[in-house]
Amino acid sequence: MANDKDKKASTSADDMTLTTRQGHPVTDNQNLRTVGDRGPSTLENYHFFEKITHFDRERVPERVVHARGAGAHGVFEAYGKVGDEQVSKYTRAKLFQESGKQTPVFARFSTVIHGGHSPETLRDPRGFAVKFYTEDGNWDLVGNNLKIFFIRDAMKFPDMVHAFKPDPLTNVQDMQRFFDFVSLTPEATHMITFLFSPWGIPANYRQMQGSGVNTYKWVNQSGEAVLVKYHWEPIKQGIRNLKQAEANAIQSMAFNHATLDLYQAIDSGDFPEWELAVQIMSDDAHDELDFDPLDPTKLWPQDQFPFLPVGKMTLNRNPADYFVEVEQAAFGTGVLVDGLDFSDDKLLQGRTFSYSDTQRYRVGTNYLQLPINAAKTHVATNQTGGQMQARPERGRGQNPHVNYEPSSLGGLHEAPADGPAHEPHYDANLVRKKIERTNDFKQAGDTYRALEGWEQDELVGNLSDALAQCTEGIRNRMIGYFTEADAEYGKRVADGVQAATKAKAESGQIDPYQGVDIARKAGHEADPY
Repeated sequence: MANDKDKKASTSADDMTLTTRQGHPVTDNQNLRTVGDRGPSTLENYHFFEKITHFDRERVPERVVHARGAGAHGVFEAYGKVGDEQVSKYTRAKLFQESGKQTPVFARFSTVIHGGHSPETLRDPRGFAVKFYTEDGNWDLVGNNLKIFFIRDAMKFPDMVHAFKPDPLTNVQDMQRFFDFVSLTPEATHMITFLFSPWGIPANYRQMQGSGVNTYKWVNQSGEAVLVKYHWEPIKQGIRNLKQAEANAIQSMAFNHATLDLYQAIDSGDFPEWELAVQIMSDDAHDELDFDPLDPTKLWPQDQFPFLPVGKMTLNRNPADYFVEVEQAAFGTGVLVDGLDFSDDKLLQGRTFSYSDTQRYRVGTNYLQLPINAAKTHVATNQTGGQMQARPERGRGQNPHVNYEPSSLGGLHEAPADGPAHEPHYDANLVRKKIERTNDFKQAGDTYRALEGWEQDELVGNLSDALAQCTEGIRNRMIGYFTEADAEYGKRVADGVQAATKAKAESGQIDPYQGVDIARKAGHEADPY
């Protein structure tokens, strides 16, 4: 935060003078230059043209997913251990090694499917992305509040998003389109069980969990690797979720409540904290499990793979400008530092290409030179050019005539390795084939039975209302999946759908058009003026 000296300086007359972006003082910001006070304007209205043409271009393309978001700066403090063991046993990543070591971070929270100005009360997973500005460069941990996902193969990601986004003709989200896809994607049953329970509407961003969702690897000084999953657990603020009726009530009064909650908490000094924990598993197939550990639709059982704390994140500073920091913040699952690595999770493999690629399209070729995305350590590359390059990325003492490698003329050179590379061995045919241990319904049933009674009631009610909007074939497929997960779960949804369908038929209301009819009936007449 700015100190008193900075605040005093920023209010000086010179600092507060309005200028153009060329630095020219503006003496009249109220009136166009015209021929007389009622005449036409002239082409040399430079200040106006600079102002209006920038205004015409001040939006960048909205994120395809995670468009609606809020963010904050903070710090990550390492424990130096993973559980009770020295963290160096599993990873050589420098940010984890020393107890008390602090790394600056920027976190962005978001909704997933809906647009940039959509209500924050809508049922949707919440994005939970953290950028660590480490001494070895940036690390992005990009995930959601829910610990699993709808699909396990990146091939289906565009189809999934298209089905969940608004109808291409009406531009309205449609539960029939949503469940049409889900009912033909049985591995989504577990995620649907979470999403339509109160866990699908967190009370705000501060009081929700976070997860890396995908499986990653840690690599130690010897090049040995283990599989890991990352989890953010709220420390002092706890976890709170909303019922649908409560979300509806909030939405009638405010649709920015989660953004305001985060901003106000930090502004008042009530800094939210999360503990980062990992689950660790040996890097092999684990045939003793009834699921594949690389499957992102599955949870790793905590009794077998406990949460091991490795550090704490505190968010303690709000952005100075939303667009500059939150909107232009760019994350990617491929942004890893030494000691961290990818697993063969098929969804992660696809995300790793897609995330950074979309930022180049959305923000620009040189998005990594923006302060919010730039590493806080030394950067030297031979990449040059492209729209909006702000500076050359030369090494200290680099020959500016040399922008290639290798070179004997003073160009950049490769860095020494911090340890042997992790080199997994593969011996299999190149195929298009799903994993063998799909087991799509068991954990969905476990999750249903683990919910409290009121959470089960909410889940069944929300699913019933949504499925009442769908065709009989879609309903039957979904009820079949829920029955596979748990017989009671399936029966309750079947009964709920039948009741919801009858109620809608009697009232003449068919979602999502119920609001249309209310507006038609409740609208008050007015005379023209």
